[in-house]
Amino acid sequence: MIKVSIHYPNKPGRRFDVDYYLERHMPLALNRLGTGVKGVSVEVGIGGGAPDQPPPFVASCHYRCESVEAFLAAFLPHAAELQGDIANYTDVEPLIQFSEIRLSQ
Repeated sequence: MIKVSIHYPNKPGRRFDVDYYLERHMPLALNRLGTGVKGVSVEVGIGGGAPDQPPPFVASCHYRCESVEAFLAAFLPHAAELQGDIANYTDVEPLIQFSEIRLSQ
């Protein structure tokens, strides 16, 4: 099992519309990715590591998939549409990481 994490850095003066992301983009993404995704979570940053420090990421999305190949097979046919929707909720360039899940409870 792998996890695809999409992190949106929290940068001063940048825009991120959490409501659009949760109410429009994520349903679109889940519809398009279909059975290629086994689970998803979205986190919205509320603070950093020290008191009164801003979170390093305004939001992060984590897709759980059987393999990198399964994710890419689900994503690539819809890449243009999903990436084209990014401008509707943010002007932040996301950081993407593929990880192998070694422990999950």
